Amino acid sequence: MNVFILLFTGVLALFAGSILGYFARQSIAKKQVGTVEERLHKKISQAQKEAETILEGAQQQAGQRRKELLETEKVLFKRERILDDKLSQFELKEKEFQRRVDQLKKIKQDLEASRKETQQKLEKIGKLSKEEARKEISALAEKDYQKDLTDRLKKLEAEGWQRFEKKARELTALAIQKVAVSQAQELTTTTVSLPSEDIKGRIIGKEGRNIRTLERLTGVEFVVDESPEAVLISGFDPIRRQIAKIALQKLIADGRIQPSRIEEQVEQAKAEISTQIKEAGETAVYEAGLLNIDPKLVQLLGRLRFRTSYSQNVLAHSLEVAFLAEALAQELGADAKVAKKAGLLHDIGKSIDRQVEGSHIDIGIKILEKFGVEKEVISAMKSHHEDYPYESLEATIVQAADAISASRPGARRDNLENYLKRLSDLENVATSFSGVEKAYAIQAGREIRVFVRPEEIDEWAAKKMARDIADKIQEELRYPGEIKVTLIRESRVVEYAK
Repeated sequence: MNVFILLFTGVLALFAGSILGYFARQSIAKKQVGTVEERLHKKISQAQKEAETILEGAQQQAGQRRKELLETEKVLFKRERILDDKLSQFELKEKEFQRRVDQLKKIKQDLEASRKETQQKLEKIGKLSKEEARKEISALAEKDYQKDLTDRLKKLEAEGWQRFEKKARELTALAIQKVAVSQAQELTTTTVSLPSEDIKGRIIGKEGRNIRTLERLTGVEFVVDESPEAVLISGFDPIRRQIAKIALQKLIADGRIQPSRIEEQVEQAKAEISTQIKEAGETAVYEAGLLNIDPKLVQLLGRLRFRTSYSQNVLAHSLEVAFLAEALAQELGADAKVAKKAGLLHDIGKSIDRQVEGSHIDIGIKILEKFGVEKEVISAMKSHHEDYPYESLEATIVQAADAISASRPGARRDNLENYLKRLSDLENVATSFSGVEKAYAIQAGREIRVFVRPEEIDEWAAKKMARDIADKIQEELRYPGEIKVTLIRESRVVEYAK
C-alpha cells in the first residue's frame, strides 16, 4: 500500500514537473522570440529611415537636375532664336544684295545702250566715224600750232644749244680727267703653260678619261694639240675658265692626274674662286669708299670681276661709272654719294643674269630691293639704259657716266657680246629639259655637251632627249653652220668597306 502511494505520488510529481517544465520552457521561448522580434523591428525601422533619407536625396538631385535641364533648355531656345534672327537678317541682306546687283546690271545695260545711241547720232550728224573724227581734230590742231611750235623750238635751239653743248663738254672732260681706270679686254680663252710636252699625255689620260673628266666638271674645253708646251682652255664663262686653270695648275704641280684627284682639285678651285670673288667685291667697295653694304651683295659684286660685257670687264666698268657719276654729281650739285653707289651697283644684275630670267636691270632692281638698298640708289641705277624714265638728277648722271665709260675707244666689241649671248642661250635651251644636270657649250658654240641624271633618264629617253634638244635649238636659235648635241649619261656606284 505504501508502495502504491509512493508510486502514485512519484507519477503525480513527474506529471506536475513535466507540466511546470513545459510552461517554463514556453515562457523562456516567448522571451527569446520577443527579443528577436524587437531586433528585427529595430532593423526594419532603421532601414525605413535610410530608405527615406536616400529617397529624399534622390528627390533633391532629381529636382536639381530638372532645374539644370530647364536652364539648358532656356539657353538652347535663346540660341535658336538668335540663329533664326541672324538667318533672317542674312536672307534679307542677300535679297538686298541681289537686288542691287540686278539694278547695277540694268544701269550698265542702259548706259551701254545710251552710249551706242549717242555715238550713232554723232556719226550720223557728222557723217564721220569715231576714228575719222579723232584724226580730223588731231590734223586741225597740228596744222594750227605747227608753225608756232616750230618757231619757238628754233629760237630755243639757237639760243641754248651752243651754251649747253659747251657746258656738257666741260663737265664730261672734267669727270673723265678725275677718273683714270685702266681698261682690259677679256678674251674667251685662257692659256696654261706646261713644264714639258710629255705631261700632255697624262692630262689626256688613258682613252681620254682624264680630259673628259676635266671638261665634264669644269664646263670648258681643253685644247692640248695646238700650242707647244701649253694647254688652251676655251669657254665663254670666265669663272669656269679660271676654275679650270687653277685646277689644272694644281694637278700639274701635284703630278697625280686621275679622275678622283681631278674632282678634288676642281672642288678646291671652286672654293678658291669663291674666295677671290669675295675679295674682289670687298676691294671694289673699299676703293669706292662705300660702307654698310650687305656682305652677300659684296659677293655678287665680286662676281663681276669674271664677267665681261662687249669685252669690257664689268667690275672695272662699274668702278669707273661710280667715279664718273660722283665727279659729275659734285659739279652739278647732286647727291654725290647716291650717284656713286648707284654707279657701282648699276650692273649688279649681270652677276646672275645667266642663271635668272629677265634683263640685268630688272634682276638688279630685285637684288637691291632684297638687300634693303636705299630707294634713291635704285631709282638712280634703273634708268641707265633708259628702260625706265628718269626720276632724279642722279639717274641722269648715272646714265651719262655709263655712256662715257662704254664709249672709250676699244672698250667694247659688239661681236664678242653677241657670241657670248649665243653660247649662253645654247646652254639655257639644254638645261630647260627635265633631268638635265648641267650643260656646257664648247667648240665656239659648235657643240653642246649635256650631262643628265642617270636615275631619271634611261638609255631610250636619253636618245629622245638629244633629238628634242637639237629640234628646240633649230626652232629657237639662230646660228651659222650646225651644232652637235652630245648627251652623256654616266652612272657611278660607290660602296665602302667597313
